[in-house]
Amino acid sequence: MVSVDAARAVAIGLLGVVVLLDLATLPLLYVAFFALGTAETLFDNAAISILPAVVPAEQLPRANGRLLSARMVANELVAPPLGGLLFATAAAVPFLLDAGTFAAAAALVAAIGGRFRVERPQDQATTLRAEIAEGVRWLLGHRLLRLLAAAIALMNLTLSATLSISVLYAQERLGLGSVGYGLLLATMAVGGIAAGTVAERLIGWLGPATTMRLGLVIESSTHLVLALARSPLLVGAVFALFGFHAMTWSVISVSLRQELAPARLLGRVNSAYALFGFGSLSLGAVAGGLLAARYGLTAPFWCSFAAMTALTIACWPVLTSRTVAEARAAARG
Repeated sequence: MVSVDAARAVAIGLLGVVVLLDLATLPLLYVAFFALGTAETLFDNAAISILPAVVPAEQLPRANGRLLSARMVANELVAPPLGGLLFATAAAVPFLLDAGTFAAAAALVAAIGGRFRVERPQDQATTLRAEIAEGVRWLLGHRLLRLLAAAIALMNLTLSATLSISVLYAQERLGLGSVGYGLLLATMAVGGIAAGTVAERLIGWLGPATTMRLGLVIESSTHLVLALARSPLLVGAVFALFGFHAMTWSVISVSLRQELAPARLLGRVNSAYALFGFGSLSLGAVAGGLLAARYGLTAPFWCSFAAMTALTIACWPVLTSRTVAEARAAARG
């Protein structure tokens, strides 16, 4: 994590210098942002994997909720307007300031005391490809986490399909302008932030299985309501509820992976899980555009409602308190 943040500080700092000298080109921006995206993948995976060694198991939902909500506040509420303000001041300022924040983050992570390297068997000669395959096999062989990986793939696919046409939806169906559309998206972030502060208590009250069952119902209902709604206030309320559900689901799924996966495989299991989650986003965006162009603006919502209803029915018998308890008992040995 320290190495990645140091590398990001150098990369974004050099980009800031290039922008300051008015030498930036689109190919250079593509390379820089590809590098930053790759680095973010490494950092985020390590951050998830290190957490069980930092806090006790019973504190994982609280820690994940606070980390995810803090990230949402920074990424979705604070950063966009701040970046625009800094860019208006001078184009290079956001990049140079970002370099400083990455350097500060590297220093903060370096200040965490302790040794977090996972012990691996010394007598096993292996390759990177074999290690990746081992993590994927473990994830696909675990009944509960396999189901959650498949679920997040379909959930993100349907979400991306609807968000891909959200600008047109807001303009043509809700009659919103650019400010209204921005406020509409902000309601989802507000819901997510609220969930991050109370997710631990909600999960403790209902249990992870029941909470995720309710989340599937909320997700299915969201697509149905959006297919029918024409009121911006109603859509804003639905977006806030969806954001609350999405954050709560993330807290549960991350906490379960941290609790159930062996320490030496946790990083690889998280990577394989992320491939399911993020890999479906681009497919969903393409599907949403094609459906809207061919069958009308609400077609992605109706198709997403049908897909999520089917997923809810398929997951219902597996997402039980007994399944979670058995998975936890097996992880404890």
